[in-house]
Amino acid sequence: MTRMYHNLPVSAYTSQDWFDREQALIFSRSWRYAGLVEDVPEPGHYISVQAGLNNLFIVMGRDRRLRAFHNICRHRGTQLIRAVGKSQKALTCPYHDWTYDLEGNLISVPDEDREYPNGIDKSCLGLKPARVDVWRGMLFVHPDPQAPGLAQWFGAVDPYLGPHKPDELVEYPEARKSYEIKANWKIVVENYIDVYHLSHLHANTLHMYDHSRADYGWKGPHYHFWEPPSEAYGADLEKNLPTPRVIPEPHRGTWVPMLFPGIGIGASEDSWNLFVITPLGPELTRIENRTKLANASEWDFSKQAWSSHGFWKDFGGAKYDEADLSDEEDPMASGDFTTEDVYACEQQQKSLQSPYFEVGPAAVGESPVTRHQQAVLDFMAAQEARNA
Repeated sequence: MTRMYHNLPVSAYTSQDWFDREQALIFSRSWRYAGLVEDVPEPGHYISVQAGLNNLFIVMGRDRRLRAFHNICRHRGTQLIRAVGKSQKALTCPYHDWTYDLEGNLISVPDEDREYPNGIDKSCLGLKPARVDVWRGMLFVHPDPQAPGLAQWFGAVDPYLGPHKPDELVEYPEARKSYEIKANWKIVVENYIDVYHLSHLHANTLHMYDHSRADYGWKGPHYHFWEPPSEAYGADLEKNLPTPRVIPEPHRGTWVPMLFPGIGIGASEDSWNLFVITPLGPELTRIENRTKLANASEWDFSKQAWSSHGFWKDFGGAKYDEADLSDEEDPMASGDFTTEDVYACEQQQKSLQSPYFEVGPAAVGESPVTRHQQAVLDFMAAQEARNA
């Protein structure tokens, strides 16, 4: 008998076979976040990203146009570039120095006359293209150069994501971080969209918003969520915001969508945050966080911090009392909602391995969890049907 976790078998969260299928059918066939537009600001700048089974890169050409390519030299398949960086005028493979221009054309083969006495048609050996698109200040790539654009992929959910304009905000570099969670990527997504846990796991860390009035739903495979400030926080919101506003009044609340297959956005009155999910293995996931704030002066930030000090000085705290903590490193003593989430995800992943694991009934606030599981099944089935 197959052990189930609601709509998916438990093996979908633990087995290498499921992980490999998802890499091939989901992450290799959907739009992948690559970075922010400011990551590739000038001609010759580039950024690479793993999209399922494909390593892709975006480069700005001399014409200031962004292009995406598969990061594979057409000679022997060596990756051309690594991570993020700058190139002068061309892209050179480190293995045999085959060189491509910023438009992907093969322009130089070392020792060409001696090594290829019968000639070589460089016009047929350009880099294989992928697709690049920009949406809300973010760069996305798709392995298929003919894939429908982001306007179609995100079009239905876009109106539910708030009035934020990330390209007009400034990144807060101190908030940028990357970390790993010892759990399947779907556990991480489903924790992110679990409305039921907000008032419980995060009772002392996220109570500036009113979870009982959350408004959430789906547009295609994409989840959208909004909730208003709590009564205490919202009573004098302009004073209580920790940093200057990034959206105009009277907009208020927090928008926390999860865009398929793993791009979370946390956007509130005073900030815009990214939560990028990358599956590393059946039980290991990497998270990248980036934060943008108002394009305002240090004086404006100082004034807002002084203004809000009275609200935030007594805000938050550990979930459990000291007597219930294992030690001072106990995640439930952190007073940090991310630490609480990581703990919950990793503990759940461990339990999936137990032969005694049996999932209980899903609460109303957990309906996004079961809906996400169905979105995974539907997307994979659609891709398998295309292969048939």
